[in-house]
Amino acid sequence: MIKDPVLIVVSLLAIESAVLYVSSRPQFKKYFSFLPAVFWIYFIPMLFSTFGLIDPKAAIYQKITSWFLPASLVLLLLSSDIKAILRLGKPALLMMAAGSLGIMIGMPLVFALFKPWVGSEMWSGFGALSASWVGGSANMIAVKEAIGTPENVFTPMVVVDTIVPYVWMGFLVAASGFQWQFDRINESDRRILNELNARASKLAQEAQVKFSFIMLGAVLAVAVAGAVIARELGAHLPVIKDVLSAYAWTIIAASLAGIALSFSPVRSLEKHGATKIGYFFLYFVLTTIGAKAHISNVGSALILIGAGFLVVVFHAGAVLIAARLLRAPMFLAAVASQACIGGVASAPIVAEVYQPGLASVGLLLAILGNIVGTYSGIITAQLCRMVAG
Repeated sequence: MIKDPVLIVVSLLAIESAVLYVSSRPQFKKYFSFLPAVFWIYFIPMLFSTFGLIDPKAAIYQKITSWFLPASLVLLLLSSDIKAILRLGKPALLMMAAGSLGIMIGMPLVFALFKPWVGSEMWSGFGALSASWVGGSANMIAVKEAIGTPENVFTPMVVVDTIVPYVWMGFLVAASGFQWQFDRINESDRRILNELNARASKLAQEAQVKFSFIMLGAVLAVAVAGAVIARELGAHLPVIKDVLSAYAWTIIAASLAGIALSFSPVRSLEKHGATKIGYFFLYFVLTTIGAKAHISNVGSALILIGAGFLVVVFHAGAVLIAARLLRAPMFLAAVASQACIGGVASAPIVAEVYQPGLASVGLLLAILGNIVGTYSGIITAQLCRMVAG
């Protein structure tokens, strides 16, 4: 069994790098279409831990999480284009808000229904999952650490977060052929699509990432400075028992720091790989979470998958009600839904399927989810805690 901290770090980095490399190769992409790279980055270290190849209780894991998670949040959020998101207009933002609210209400309600079968301790798992289904993986991990979700609770939720969003995406893609009928029955104002087309055409094209040692140093400096400041703030802000721990404050401070930097010239570091490095840090944290888990924890995932689909039903109901009240086209309903449940990787795909040329709308709504996902997840987790009693 590997117990040396240096060897553990090298092993986890090797696993992460190997998965990212293989998943990026064109000949292997089809194998990651249902179980994405992020799942294997978590699952392989869990196998190593389960079969005794790596120490599941090494102290180095906590050190990695406490430093790399805040650093990753700073880098991932500094590229947020708040102005571009606001330019999407009120209907798009309200549809996203409705989808997020459906998750925040659905999670505690479904947890209340399933509590007799899954147990009261699963409240933190539902809270962490809600962060992913409003934002994404970064939000899920941030809330997991902020509220102290145990590994045996978090592991089955990773399975739920892998399976349910891809099934839901398949349903939304299949339903795209009925958008004209939906819009006619809903009396949708399709002028909204014309406005979105006009706004999307003004969005800047994604700049090609330019790596250099000097700018890499600048990116790392911002990440370290952000993590240090967030940790200091977390250590000095008042702890609210059973609600906000010192580390929860650290996560919130890191997120706010990233958003604040997005309004400054530091945002230009996105062109030099800030987001890619942020995700690499995030996935490194995920390997440590996997290494602390055990494959036996996956056993409860089946009933939780059923709970996950029921949450999606609540979410879909909120989206449909909002679409009716706003007379929003099915395009916005589908894209806002996938931006919540799926995130930045899949929302642009759904947007492009429904309305070619509007992939940027899906991307911007998903980024909005990333911005608010951690905060909504912490709130939802507290609602689930109240249900747990």
